[in-house]
Amino acid sequence: MSRRKPKAVFMAFGTKGDVYPLAAIAAAFASDQKQYNVILITHSAHESLSSHLGEKHVEFCAVSSPPVLSADQNNDIEGEAKSSFLLQKKKITRDHRRECFSLIERIFGDEPSLDGDLIVINFFALEGWSLAECFSIRCIVAAPYVVPYSAPATFERQFQREFPLLYRYLIEAPAGKVCWKDVDHWMWPLFTENWGSWRNDDLHLSPCPFTDPVTGIPTWYDRPQSPLVMSTFITDLCTSQQFYHLIHLNTSTAYWPSRVRVCGFWFLPIEWQFSCTKCRETLLYDSSGHQYEKDNLCPRHLELQNFVKDTPIFIGLSAIGSMGFLKDPHSFIGVLQAVLSTTNYKFILFTGGYEPLESVVRTIATEATLDQNSWSEDCLSLYNGRLFCFFSSIPYGWLFPNCAAVIHHGGSGTIAAALQAGTPQVVCPFVLDQFYWAERMHWLGVSPEPLGRNHLLPDKNDNRSIQEAAHVLSLAIHVALSSRVKTRAAEIAEKIFLEDGVSDAIKYLKEELSLN
Repeated sequence: MSRRKPKAVFMAFGTKGDVYPLAAIAAAFASDQKQYNVILITHSAHESLSSHLGEKHVEFCAVSSPPVLSADQNNDIEGEAKSSFLLQKKKITRDHRRECFSLIERIFGDEPSLDGDLIVINFFALEGWSLAECFSIRCIVAAPYVVPYSAPATFERQFQREFPLLYRYLIEAPAGKVCWKDVDHWMWPLFTENWGSWRNDDLHLSPCPFTDPVTGIPTWYDRPQSPLVMSTFITDLCTSQQFYHLIHLNTSTAYWPSRVRVCGFWFLPIEWQFSCTKCRETLLYDSSGHQYEKDNLCPRHLELQNFVKDTPIFIGLSAIGSMGFLKDPHSFIGVLQAVLSTTNYKFILFTGGYEPLESVVRTIATEATLDQNSWSEDCLSLYNGRLFCFFSSIPYGWLFPNCAAVIHHGGSGTIAAALQAGTPQVVCPFVLDQFYWAERMHWLGVSPEPLGRNHLLPDKNDNRSIQEAAHVLSLAIHVALSSRVKTRAAEIAEKIFLEDGVSDAIKYLKEELSLN
């Protein structure tokens, strides 16, 4: 009987900025290690990756859960509405975990695991940690963001009180073994009831990792290795020790697990990022199929191509709308209109597929013109052609070098693309690691101080709120367009140009697996 191939599963959940970087690593790993069967597990919403991954011999496996599930972010839903949302969230979570288990069981369940098998997860795919334990597979973390969330301030004290023996087990761990730093850095959610009941009831593991499922006491006889954690940053800016200080300027290096590894940013191939097949073919390939650089888009998107010749300012909030933050698109558009009325800027707005925003844009356009026949299916202009609204997708790697500045939410993917392009930024963070990135961009000198969310999305749709927000946004743009910020952004881009973050990740994976 022939020996099966080792398998590498990449589990990545969340928005594009969370998933695409792991897809890039999966494709590169499959190309470098042809003896592996490589699989990407993610949301069906990212189905556009499937054909590209298939060309790289990576199997695409989808789960039906949405990338984002969120009620009103101001927590003002209550009563029956809140109860309904919580029930819906509970059902989606239960179904999501069941689908994940079914996929991993199909991939690994028929035969004993091999030493070379692995599951690579991002921080929104913590299911993978417990599933790896269940099937005796090595688990590795690949985080395109540095820290998605911190443990509650009381977590360590509560942990020590509830699990005194396990706390001692982790504190006294020998070098190289799982220890308290791993828990404090990223593992802490695995010890909450949210995961414990699933581990116990569905996977038949102990509710708490590193404890015996029968006695509940720590597995003193079995201390696993501290897992490899790969994170992205600009490696040329710092040594590994400096990197730790960069992340938390007020935190000592002792906070970080010993097996954190720094990579450059993980960029998808640019040809994967077009929603328009004709644009992809026109921009990247000649008639012989050879890749080359060209500025032309397809005829259907000539309006976009012509608009960027004026070096507009990009505005995009990615999944912020679907997360529940963009409650009043009218006020958001009102802020942009107010800025346009007092400046000579031009804006290009990516709607991120958020239907309520696109509906408001089309309504404004309808009220402003009778010539709807001139509209394109996925783009239109407002306010005398100074606000260009785009409903589709074009690679940031193509667009950002043609923009004067990038106004965005602080997602790691957008941060990386703007840094790579050498384009100044204005960052308005909303959740999780976005606050970290916003502060770090200001610290690096490529953006002004972060905006408060009400400076892009006013709480009230009244003239005073909109004018105040527009004033703050205009000042931030003015700073971003200063020679100082432009120069610094160009310097950072030169450093990133010399990096290959995906190759960094492949190198660390090969070292972990003792591969040539």
